[in-house]
Amino acid sequence: MAFSIKDETTDAAVRRLAKMKNTSLTDAIREAVENEYNCIPLQERLGALSKRYQSYPETGLDADKTFFDGVSNDI
Repeated sequence: MAFSIKDETTDAAVRRLAKMKNTSLTDAIREAVENEYNCIPLQERLGALSKRYQSYPETGLDADKTFFDGVSNDI
């Protein structure tokens, strides 16, 4: 069983991934493919996040820029 990657960009990407993970080309490809299969689609993840956000009650307060700047240390 073999694959022949004829695209230089794809070959370089696989080699970079394998080097970054200190693994073989085969293991890098296998892990990338398995991660893709196991990944929850973005639309589903955002849907769950949206439902969670919508579950919080409205406070009636306006967002306060000073507060958020303080939280992110931008003051």
